[in-house]
Amino acid sequence: MREALLQERRSGGKARCLTCERRCLLAPGQRGFCRTRENRDGRINTLVYGLLSAISLNPMEKKPFYHLYPGDLALTCGTWSCNFTCPWCQNWEISQRPPDPSRGEGFSAPWDFVELARRMGAQGVSLSFNEPTLLLEWAVELFPLAHQAGLHTNYVTNGYMTEEAVELLVAAGLDGANLDLKGPEAAVRRFCGADPEKVWRNARLFKSSGVHVEVTTLVIPGVNDRTEDLKYIAERIAAELGPETPWHVTRYFPAFQFHAPPTPLATLEQAQEIGQKAGLQYVYIGNVPGHPGQNTYCPGCQALLLEREGLRRVRRNLSGRRCPRCGARIPLRDRAK
Repeated sequence: MREALLQERRSGGKARCLTCERRCLLAPGQRGFCRTRENRDGRINTLVYGLLSAISLNPMEKKPFYHLYPGDLALTCGTWSCNFTCPWCQNWEISQRPPDPSRGEGFSAPWDFVELARRMGAQGVSLSFNEPTLLLEWAVELFPLAHQAGLHTNYVTNGYMTEEAVELLVAAGLDGANLDLKGPEAAVRRFCGADPEKVWRNARLFKSSGVHVEVTTLVIPGVNDRTEDLKYIAERIAAELGPETPWHVTRYFPAFQFHAPPTPLATLEQAQEIGQKAGLQYVYIGNVPGHPGQNTYCPGCQALLLEREGLRRVRRNLSGRRCPRCGARIPLRDRAK
C-alpha cells in the first residue's frame, strides 16, 4: 500500500482523489468508485501498488498498437477493478473484482517486473487488461526503470484520468497510449458512467506531449454502430488528433452482462470506409483474423507496407520508415532509421 500521488485534503478528515476524473471525495475509511483507493486517517492510499492480477508476454499488435514498435513483444500486466461500468467488458473477471492479494500474480516491485521483462525477451512493458490508471503510482516508478533497461512503455486505457495524471505519465516516460473512444456522449454516459469529453481532452494532451497515440473503438451493435456515430468519431479523430492517427475499429463479441450479437463484418468494413472518407490515413479492422483490413498500406500509393497474420507482423516492406514505392514517410515509432 502507498499514499496516492494525486489527492487534495479536505476538512473533517476527508480527501478528494485526483487520479481519475471521477474525483471521488472520500471520508475516513471510505473507498472510491474504483475500489482501489481508500481514505486512511485523512489521506488517500492506493491498495493496488504493484498488485498484479495477470502477467502475459504479448505482441504489440494485440494491444492494439500497429504503429508503435510493430512486431515487438511487451510484458503486459494489469491490476484489479476499473473506473468504468461497461457491461460488455472483455476482461470482467479482473475489472469487476475489488483488489484481492490472494488471487492473480501477487505483488511485483517495478524493478522486478523490468527484470522479468528482460528475462522473457520482451522489448517493452505494457499496462493493460483492466484500467491502468489505477496503477499510476507503480507506473511512474516502472517507466524510468524500463527505459534504463532499453524497454519501451505503453498504456492501453479508457483515458479517464485527470490532467495531473497525464502530466505524471508523460514526465515518467510513457511512450504510447491506445485510448478507447467508445462512442457518442449519450452512449458513454449511459453504459460507462463517464464524460467522454475528458477522454478526448486526454487524447489531445498525450498527442501534444509527444506520446504516440492510437485509438480503438469496439463497435457494438445498438450502442455505437450507426453511421452517424462512426462518422462522428472518425471526424473528431481527424480534426483533433490528426489524420495520421491510427483508428482500430474492432469486432465485439458478447461478454459479461451484454448479449448483443457479434458485430457483422459489413459494419466494420463500413466503419473503415467512413474513417477513410473522414480523412484518416490508417483505419484498421480488428478481431477479424486474416482480414486485409489489419494490414498497413501507404496512404499515397496503396503499397502494402506491413502485412499481418493474426496478432503478429509477418512481413515488412519499408525503406526505413518510408514507402519504397513512392517515398511517402510513414508515421511509425520503431528502431528503423
